[in-house]
Amino acid sequence: MSLLIKGVIIGFAIAAPVGPIGVLCIRRTLADGRLPGFVSGLGAATADAGYGAVAAFGLTLITDFLMEGASWLRLIGGAFLLFLGIRTFFARPAERAAPVRNGGLVGAYASTLFLTLTNPTTILSFAAIFVGLGVGSTNDALSAMLLVLGVFLGSALWWVVLSGTAGLFRAKLSAGGLRWVNRVSGTIIAAFGVLALSGLGE
Repeated sequence: MSLLIKGVIIGFAIAAPVGPIGVLCIRRTLADGRLPGFVSGLGAATADAGYGAVAAFGLTLITDFLMEGASWLRLIGGAFLLFLGIRTFFARPAERAAPVRNGGLVGAYASTLFLTLTNPTTILSFAAIFVGLGVGSTNDALSAMLLVLGVFLGSALWWVVLSGTAGLFRAKLSAGGLRWVNRVSGTIIAAFGVLALSGLGE
């Protein structure tokens, strides 16, 4: 249980800094409602758990592969962020929350899963924190699984908090306010994409 709790703390701490995924989650919550925003966060939580598993199980071959391909992954992720930023900037705000469709939720989940996976330096963060807390790579499969489960739960908890908080403000925003949300968030997301493409986003 101590490993599970440590995993929750690690997952929450890794997810909490508001980067491009956080901005995207906030924007989707404000534009479409809490559920699409939360599902967007779950995509990132799944990727965090995947990278946490690589670090927890000590899968050095995968780690080496990801780090060797870091420049290509950054290029792909940066281009996708730039595309999302431009699309968000010009998106027309809806007058009310969009009806929840499975396809829309799948797309929201897949986009943040993809974006988080294209940042392989995340695995270094997990490895460093695991070592710092004395929970580095282990040959005990059950311990590693508990740690990874904790990482997922901690990351998911952050997205519950973020989407829930952002959802409180949705009813107070007019169409004009949502338009400015789109412009500001689109600019920030595109800026993250430019930084990634220029090599400054690591």
